[in-house]
Amino acid sequence: MDISDIAVKEFVEVEADTRVAKIRSRFERENPKGVVVMEDGECIGVIREKQLVQSHVEDDMKVGAVVRSSRSGGSPPKVGRHDDVREVSRVLVEGDVKIAPVYEGENLWGIVAADDILRAVLENLEAITVGDIASESVVTVTEDDHVGKAINRLRENGISRLPVTNETGDLTGIVTTNDIVDFAVRDEDRQGEGDRSGELERMLDIPVYDLMSSPVQTITAGETVEEAVSIMFENGISGLVVTATPDGAEIEGVITKTDVLRALTHTEEESMDVQITNINLLDVLTREDIVADITSVADKFKEMNVLHAHVRFTQHKEKLRGTPLLRCQIRLRTTQGQVAGSGEGYGAEHAFHVALDRLERNVLELKGVKADEEYRGQLMRKLNEL
Repeated sequence: MDISDIAVKEFVEVEADTRVAKIRSRFERENPKGVVVMEDGECIGVIREKQLVQSHVEDDMKVGAVVRSSRSGGSPPKVGRHDDVREVSRVLVEGDVKIAPVYEGENLWGIVAADDILRAVLENLEAITVGDIASESVVTVTEDDHVGKAINRLRENGISRLPVTNETGDLTGIVTTNDIVDFAVRDEDRQGEGDRSGELERMLDIPVYDLMSSPVQTITAGETVEEAVSIMFENGISGLVVTATPDGAEIEGVITKTDVLRALTHTEEESMDVQITNINLLDVLTREDIVADITSVADKFKEMNVLHAHVRFTQHKEKLRGTPLLRCQIRLRTTQGQVAGSGEGYGAEHAFHVALDRLERNVLELKGVKADEEYRGQLMRKLNEL
C-alpha cells in the first residue's frame, strides 16, 4: 500500500521558538492533524495536540523544546510520499515516534500518523492472532510497590505501561507514564510554588495502588489483532494486557500499537525480524551490522530460531569528548523462550557490543540449561527402562 493514500496534508508549520500557548490556540482554531516544527529551514519534528495535553507543558515553553524532549536525540525520521506502508511502519517504530513528516523530493508534502496506518490496515489484521506478536516477557509491579519503583522499571525497560498485581500475582490494574505525569502535575498544582523536594520524595513513596487504573482492558492470545486494535481505538488506549482467559487475572503478555506496527514491517524475505528503536542514534554502526552480529550469537544455539529481535538505544546526558553515553538493550523472542542483554557505552557501537556480549553469555547459559534438561530426560527414560 502506498503511504500517500494514508498521509494527510492537514498540518501547519511553526518555528521552533514559537510559544506553546500559540500552538494550542492554532489547534483550537484550525484543528490540524499535526504541527510541523521548523528550525533553520529544517523539520525537527511533528507534534500532536494529544502530545501537548499529555506532556502538561507550560504555555511559555518553546515548542522546539517540547519536540526535543520527546526524542532521544538525532534527526527526526522522514517518509517519502510513495514509500510502502511496511517501510513507513519501520521508520515510525525505529524512530520511536507516533507521527512523521512526509516529503515529495525535498518538499514537505504532508504528515502520517501511526494510528492512521493502523486504521487503514485494520481489516488485514484478522489473519494475525494476539499471541503471534504480543510481548511475553512482562514487567510488572505490585499494588504495594512505591511509585519510585514503577518509574525505575518503566525507564530501565523502555516501556510506557506496567500491569499491577496483588499479593497472589493476579492482575488488578495498570499504571502508565501518563498516570504518573498526571499525578505529578496535579500534586504540583496543589502545592503551588516553592521548594517541592520533600513533596517529590513523598510522591515517590506513594503506593502504585493510588495511581493505577482499574479495571484493565484485556484480551486473550487467541483473539485476532484486528480485535485488539479495535479495542484500543474504542477505549483511547495504546495497549492491552493479554490474559489466559477473558476477563481473567493470569497475565500472559502485553500487546501495544507499536507491536502491531512492528508486525507490519516484517517480510518473508527477511532473514530475521529486527526492530531498532531510536535508530537515529547509530553512528558508524549500521542495521546490517546489528543483524549480522545478532545472527552470529543466535547461531551458537542451533536449536534456537529467533522470531523477533528488538534493539533499543537510549541516550544519557553524559558525554565523553562529545560522544554521548548510550544504553543498549537487546531482547530476542525465540523458539526457546526470551533472552536479553543490555549494556552502556560511549556511542552506539560501544554500547551495542557491550550489550551483545551480555546477550551471548545469556544465550550460552540458556543452551546449557536446555542441554541439562535434555540429559536429565534421557537419564530418567533409561532408569524407567531398568
